Amino acid sequence: MAQRSEIETHLAAMLAVDRFKDYGPNGLQVEGRAEVRRLVSGVTASLALIDAAVAAQADALLVHHGLFWRGQDGRISGWLRQRLAPLLGHGINLFAYHLPLDAHAELGNNAQLGRRLGLEADARFGDQDLGFIGPSAAAGDAVALAAQVQQALGRAPVLLPGDSRALRRVAWCSGGAQGYFEAAIAAGADAFITGELSEPQAHIARETGVAFLACGHHATERYGAPALGEHLAARFGLEHRFIDIPNPA
Repeated sequence: MAQRSEIETHLAAMLAVDRFKDYGPNGLQVEGRAEVRRLVSGVTASLALIDAAVAAQADALLVHHGLFWRGQDGRISGWLRQRLAPLLGHGINLFAYHLPLDAHAELGNNAQLGRRLGLEADARFGDQDLGFIGPSAAAGDAVALAAQVQQALGRAPVLLPGDSRALRRVAWCSGGAQGYFEAAIAAGADAFITGELSEPQAHIARETGVAFLACGHHATERYGAPALGEHLAARFGLEHRFIDIPNPA
C-alpha cells in the first residue's frame, strides 16, 4: 500500500516531469482515494480501460494518454464526462505521463520498444531528445527489419523501403513521431521506426533512400505503462495489472 502523494512525488522526480514542454498535464489528472493498493496500467484513458479498472477494483489508473490536452474547451460533457464519471464515482486516481514516459531511458516507451526489437540506443535526437538511435540489431535491409518488427509487435508495418541499403544504424520514436524523420536522417539513420505515417514521409524516404516503418501508434506505445506499473508495484508493494485495449491505429 502507498499514499497517492508518495506515488505522485516519486513519479515526478523519476520521470523528470518538469523538463518537458508537453501537450497536456503530466502527473495526477484525477484525484481519487488517498491510499493505493491496486494499480491498473494501460495506454490510453479510454472509457473501455476505465471500465476495466473499475471492474478490477483499482485504486489508481496509470496511462500514457490522459484525459486533458491542449486545445480542449474545458467543458465536462459528452465523452469526457462519460470517462470522468466512473473515475470520480469509484475514487480512482488517474496518473498520466505523456512525453516523460516516452523519454525515460529504462522504463519509457522508446526504451521498451527498442528492447523488444533488439535495438540499443547510443544517442538521442530530435526535439526534447525524444528520438533514440543505435546500431542495427542484425544484418539486412529494410524488408528484413520490417519482418523483425512484425514478429515483435504482432502486426505488419507500413514499409517505405528507401533505396534498400544495408542497415547500419536504426532510429526510432514511438507514437505519432513521423515529423522526426528528417531529424533521424540528420542523425545518421538508415531506417526510422515510428507509429504513424503522413504524406510527406513517402517522398522523403524515396528521395533520401532512408527507410521508414509505420508500425502503429498504439502498437509502439504498449510497453512503457506496464513497465512503469511493475516498477511502482515493486517499490510500493502494490498489486499491478496491465490491461491492453486493442486499437488498430
